Amino acid sequence: MDKKLRFNSATIHGGQEPDKAYGSVMPPIYQTSTYAQTTPGGHQGYEYSRTHNPTRTALERSIASLENAKHGLAFASGMAAMDTVLKLFNPGDEIISTDDLYGGSYRLMTQIFEKYGLKIHFVNMENPDSVAQHLNEKTRLIWIETPTNPMMKVVDIAAIAALGKGHKALVAVDNTFASPYLQQPLDLGADIVLHSATKYLAGHSDTVLGLLVVNDDALQEKLAFIQNSSGGVPGPMDCFLTLRGIKTLHIRIQRHSENGAAVALFLMQHPKIEKVYWPGFVNHPNHEVAKSQMKDFGGMLSFVPKGGDLATSINIVEKLKLFTLAESLGGVESLAGHPASMTHASIPKAVREKSGIVDGLIRLSVGIEDVQDLIEDLDQAIG
Repeated sequence: MDKKLRFNSATIHGGQEPDKAYGSVMPPIYQTSTYAQTTPGGHQGYEYSRTHNPTRTALERSIASLENAKHGLAFASGMAAMDTVLKLFNPGDEIISTDDLYGGSYRLMTQIFEKYGLKIHFVNMENPDSVAQHLNEKTRLIWIETPTNPMMKVVDIAAIAALGKGHKALVAVDNTFASPYLQQPLDLGADIVLHSATKYLAGHSDTVLGLLVVNDDALQEKLAFIQNSSGGVPGPMDCFLTLRGIKTLHIRIQRHSENGAAVALFLMQHPKIEKVYWPGFVNHPNHEVAKSQMKDFGGMLSFVPKGGDLATSINIVEKLKLFTLAESLGGVESLAGHPASMTHASIPKAVREKSGIVDGLIRLSVGIEDVQDLIEDLDQAIG
């Protein structure tokens, strides 16, 4: 399809074409490890499924279309995708990362790659000057999450991208919380965008998958080489499920955002809630940046009950009935989590608390149920 599609159409048609064998509307699940060749080396673009698979190709074209990118690459998980990015660098190289990020990302950087000689600086990126202070001739990558997990900090992608270009450092954005429906970092100057497609893109809590998108051909070649050599690729069924989820991404994110706003407002007005972290509030740090680089504010938020103690928060999440106490986010169903003991348990307590992840913090992934049911569930749990 030659015409540039608007986003809502691209979720369904972007990068896609009818199956060449039988004209299947949905990309078939090519459940095969290898492909017949007419002569040695005479393959038709596919030879072994660690390298390429037609179902995976369809997914990679889809995410490239949604992020206004030239290239997409699919992986077995978001962490496998991040692992591939970090393998671009050499001992002695330096990385600047936001200080408030997913615990698995922090663990990968500190417990895996630091021992191979990468130096990581964790900084609060709400003010670009904090990033500028750590830039030097060894800086090779700036790693952004925005909004961050779980404190919902907003990072000015365009400002950080400009700093990166000035120092010839790559800028990567974990766009999982926003999804390409709300935010397209490549258009703001980023070099790499990562998604844990397990979350909003697949959207149904039934698959684990990661994605990268880039525009630069040479960078794509490097990432594809690592992808193939390291082998952290997804199977065709996971690619199929993610493609199926993407087709309803636009209408799901609309409802996630609507429900998220209503839940955030309810919590902000509740007498037993001390603090709510949600980028849609006018007093949220960098709210104006969020307004400028995001289409809406999404369905993720965090809050602290009054007193902020562990026991109160544990009591709330255990009393929830419609919200499910579970790790992950971005599915159609609403989830509640306790970051200090779940998603961010791998981060030392002192480091967690420095970035605001106190023991009383609760994170919500607001789903697409009837919002009044969600509010009533929270109300009875808070008491």
